[in-house]
Amino acid sequence: MAKAVYPGTFDPFSNGHLDIVKRASNIFDEVHILVGNNIKKNPTFSAAERVSMIEAVVKSIPNIKVVASSELVVQYAKRNNIKVIIRGLRNYQDYESEFSLAQFNKDIDSSIETLLMMPSATNQFISSSAIKEFVAYNIDITPYVPKEIAPYVVKKFQENGTIVKL
Repeated sequence: MAKAVYPGTFDPFSNGHLDIVKRASNIFDEVHILVGNNIKKNPTFSAAERVSMIEAVVKSIPNIKVVASSELVVQYAKRNNIKVIIRGLRNYQDYESEFSLAQFNKDIDSSIETLLMMPSATNQFISSSAIKEFVAYNIDITPYVPKEIAPYVVKKFQENGTIVKL
C-alpha cells in the first residue's frame, strides 16, 4: 500500500491545500494530512479545531486520514510506514525553504522521499496569511477557503475581535 503524508499548519485549510489533497489521493492509496504546529507561527486555530475543519472538508475522500502531531514529520512518517512526504510549492520563496527542508528530512531518514506538488493556477497565490488578512478586513474568503469551513473561519476572527472596523 502506497502511503503519503501531507504536513502543514493549515491555519486555516485553503482551497490550495484541498487541491493538493485531492490530487494526492488519486496517486496514493492512503494520504495522511498531518496537522502540526510550526514554532515560527502563532496559529489562530487550535490543532483540534484544524483537524475538525479539515475532516469536514475531506469527508467524501475515503483514503484520507487527518491527524495532529507534535513530532517531526519524518518521525511520524517512519512510525506509520510512510515513504513519501508531500509538500506544496507555490513560488520561488517556497522552493528555497522546501529544498532545505527536504535535505534535512533526507539527512534524518534517507528512506523517505519528498514530493513537491504545485497547486493549480487558480490556487497558486493562496496563503493562509492572506486569508487571515482578508478576514480581518472583512473581504469575502469563499474563493479561497472550502465552503464547509468559511463561516467558521470568519466566526473565529469575530470572536477574537480581530475584524477591522472601517
